[in-house]
Amino acid sequence: MDLKNSVVLVTGANRGLGLAFTQALFERGARKIYAAARDPASIRLPGVIPVRLDVTRPEQIEALAREAGDVTVLINNAGIFRGGSLLGADAVSAVREQLETNYIGPLATSNAFAPILAGNGGGAIINVLSVLSWVTLPGTASYSASKAAAWAFTNGLRNELRSQRTQVLGVHAGYIDTDMVRGVDGHKSTPESVVRQTLDALEANQDEVLVDEISRQVKQGLTPGVYLNAASG
Repeated sequence: MDLKNSVVLVTGANRGLGLAFTQALFERGARKIYAAARDPASIRLPGVIPVRLDVTRPEQIEALAREAGDVTVLINNAGIFRGGSLLGADAVSAVREQLETNYIGPLATSNAFAPILAGNGGGAIINVLSVLSWVTLPGTASYSASKAAAWAFTNGLRNELRSQRTQVLGVHAGYIDTDMVRGVDGHKSTPESVVRQTLDALEANQDEVLVDEISRQVKQGLTPGVYLNAASG
């Protein structure tokens, strides 16, 4: 996938990884970038087209698909994290909220834009996943569940869109230095590093990119069952 002269829609583009995507896409030669956020006024990067999108609102997804019929690359970046126990008082609502944003939102957005990508030659979809698609840590189980669902959806979507020549790229990362994990200790990749590796993988026609050592280690360890022995405390 050549990004030169591409037309890209980035969800969750007002900060963090989404903002880094929009900045890097211009450097790669993108012709137009739709920068989506719940509040378009929060988009301040010059040169992009701010658009309103809450991925949990089907009517907003449909309206944007009507507006942005020239998209050739969709980046499903918007996501939320809610920590806590699976047995806590708010566990069910936390799981539901994360599934709506991290799984059903990208599914609905991909559904709306897949015909547009087909009409524009195939293009590509990037789904931002996580190393927590494969393992859970204390306090991450509900988030991991939503990202595991998104990983399965990404693999299925790749198969379904192959006939229309749409590339589907899954991105796995550990902690990224954004507001989402501001209070978490440990190594964090920079958004710029994650974006650079992701766009390199897209242009190299890859299906999956593991952007840090923890993602590579966990993926390698899946066969012997690392998820059965994940950290417990």
